[in-house]
Parts: sequence; structure tokens; C-alpha cells
Amino acid sequence: MAAPGENLRINGDRLWDSLMEMAKIGPGVAGGNNRQTLTDADAEGRALFQSWCEAAGMEMGLDTMGNMFARRDGTDPEALPVYVGSHLDTQPTGGKYDGVLGVLGGLEIVRSLNDMNIKTKHPIVVTNWTNEEGTRFAPAMLSSGVFAGVHDQDWAYAREDAEGKSFGAELERIGWKGDEEVGTRKMHAMFELHIEQGPILEAEGKDIGVVTHGQGLSWTQVTVTGKESHTGSTPMPMRRNAGLGMARILELVDQIAWSHKPDAVGAAGHIDVYPNSRNVIPGKAVFTVDFRSPNLSVIEDMEKRLRDEGAKICEDMGLEVAFEKVGGFDPVEFDKDCVTAVRNAAERLGYSHRDLISGAGHDACWINQVAPTAMVMCPCVDGLSHNEAEEISKDWATAGADVLLHAVVETAGIVE
Repeated sequence: MAAPGENLRINGDRLWDSLMEMAKIGPGVAGGNNRQTLTDADAEGRALFQSWCEAAGMEMGLDTMGNMFARRDGTDPEALPVYVGSHLDTQPTGGKYDGVLGVLGGLEIVRSLNDMNIKTKHPIVVTNWTNEEGTRFAPAMLSSGVFAGVHDQDWAYAREDAEGKSFGAELERIGWKGDEEVGTRKMHAMFELHIEQGPILEAEGKDIGVVTHGQGLSWTQVTVTGKESHTGSTPMPMRRNAGLGMARILELVDQIAWSHKPDAVGAAGHIDVYPNSRNVIPGKAVFTVDFRSPNLSVIEDMEKRLRDEGAKICEDMGLEVAFEKVGGFDPVEFDKDCVTAVRNAAERLGYSHRDLISGAGHDACWINQVAPTAMVMCPCVDGLSHNEAEEISKDWATAGADVLLHAVVETAGIVE
């Protein structure tokens, strides 16, 4: 396909205004957003997005997982669409840009093409994937995973939140369960714009991240069992302290990640200690170790060392330990042609850029299994995300959407 001219740009002010308008729905307590999936706020955000899409002349499709597909027709009725999008749901203390920038950036592409009366050979479809965050209904990227055939839809419907409400029932309750069979759509390609959620681009003064890979992820739940006893009257040699066993395993996790620098990472973010009383030595500790790397063999090595060396730590302390893998996915290599389209777009537009490996999971990681896919990233202040203080600049958002526009239009083909 012919490359679009460098004067082809989105309307940055309009994109920013849309981001600020969407942020009014499901406001957080500290300036961000709490628009968790399948809540009333999610339903309101979806309705606003649909109204904007219809105003831009697009037709909305809705599948049985609640995924939204706003279509702008191409000139060739046989050509497969180019998809672009991300997610509108947020963390409980989420920011205004995580996911939302990718959805509204896609909408802005269509609005800008309409303004310039530019037609494309392939249709363009702007997508809102349901429950990317996975904070209310685990796991993350649930609906794109069902679309890609990674998860079974009935299994997804049965996921429950902390109050025992099911995904399927809540999807129906908010009125966003469609009739279209999930996963039947065929794609020419898909692009996802996202904030980096890390500090590299800002630290290096780069406008654009060209995402070449997505890190693989491994979640292992570790249960260390000792014996509850009084902290004041139990002699040190007679203690079976599950909390201390956990601490030593967490030190091990850090060592394992450092041994595979610079790209591997590891930590435990979810920790429960029982009975969690000031004067009781913990009898049980349950925590989830999160290992990530762009190299599958590294992930496998980290998992094995956690189990082998963690078991030895507990054996030496007279503790019992159990390991259960509770989540994960293999590393992702994005489509080379789509990645090249993103890189070429950044160069054509004069934006500074560098290749990036995404440390977080995204819907594009699952869609990459069924269609050529790539991602564009823009900086965020201090690399902060999943936090109400998450912040980007209008210029960063505009640059990311400009690159997205060029990559999508080049892939969809301008009709002269």
C-alpha cells in the first residue's frame, strides 16, 4: 500500500477533549477513574462511545462477550477490515488514559479521515474489548482471549467478582450482551495504541514506542504453612514462622529476576498472611509470584528455580509449601509488517522513537494469535499507571494517534 503523506494528522484538540469527556464517567476519588468492567459506569461509557461512533457515520456491532465493533466502510466490499482499539474499563483506582487512549485514538482516526474526505480500500473497525483489566473478573484480557479462542465463553461467563456476581449475569444486567457470535470476525490486521505504563520513553525523551514484543507472564500462587503460636512466649528455635518463610522466598524471587537482567522481572503483589494478628506468629502465608520475560525459556527457568529453591528454603525451616500456577501466557512477537508500518509512520512524521517490549499484557497480545497485530506506545509521566495520578500530555497523545493513523491508513490503503 502507498504511504500516506506526512501532512496527514489527527485533530489533537478533539482527541484530548474526548478523553476528558470520557473521564467524567466513573470518576475516581483522586482525579482518575473507577469505571470497572460491567458496572453502571462502564455501561454509561459504552453508550457515550457508541454515540460518538454513530455521529461519525459508523455502524456498531456487538458480540456475545460485549466487545464493541464500530465499522467505517471501505471501498472494497471483499477486503477484510483493519481493526484498531483497546479498552474502556479501568482499575478501581485507574487513570484517564490506560486503554481509553487506544479506543478514542481509533475513533479520532475515523473522524479525521471523515474531515479530509479520505476513503480506504479496507474497512476500519474501532474496537472496545470488554474486561481487559481483569480487576473485577479475573483473568485480564478476558474477552479478547475468548475472541482468540484462548478461553471458553461459558468459562468466561462463570467468572465471579468479589461479591459472587458472574460475568455473564452482569453483562446482561447492564444491557451490553450482543447477539454476534464471538470470534467469528476476520481481520486484515489490528493496531493498538496505549500509554507505555513504564518510564523508558519519558526518561529517554522519545515520542513513540514501537512495540516489537510482549513479555510472557507467569503467576504462581505459593502457600507456606507453619504453625500459629504466641509471638511473646514461643522460643525462637521452636517457631515455624510462615511469614519468615515467605520473606525468604520473596528474596529468592528478587534474586531470580536479577539473574536474568535486563528484561526479566519478578515480584509478589498479592500477599495474605494468616491470622494477621500482631501477637501471633503467622501459621500460613499465601502470595502470588509474578514473573515476566520476553523469552519463554527464561520464564520456564524462573518457575523451576522458584519451586526447587523455594521448597528447599521451607524444608530447612520445617515449613510446608505448595505451588500452583494460576495464570500466564507465552511471550508475544508482533507481526513484522505491522511493526514496520508503525516504525515507518514515526519516521515519516518526524517523531523520535525506539523499539519497546511491553511489560504489561494487552488485548493485542491475544489478537496477535488470530491476526497480524502491532502496538504503538506513548510516554506517561514517571511511568505511572494503574494509579489515579496517571498522566500524559496532549502532545504525547497526539503523536501516538498520528502514528496510529498512518500505520492504519497505510495498511488499509488510501483510495486516490
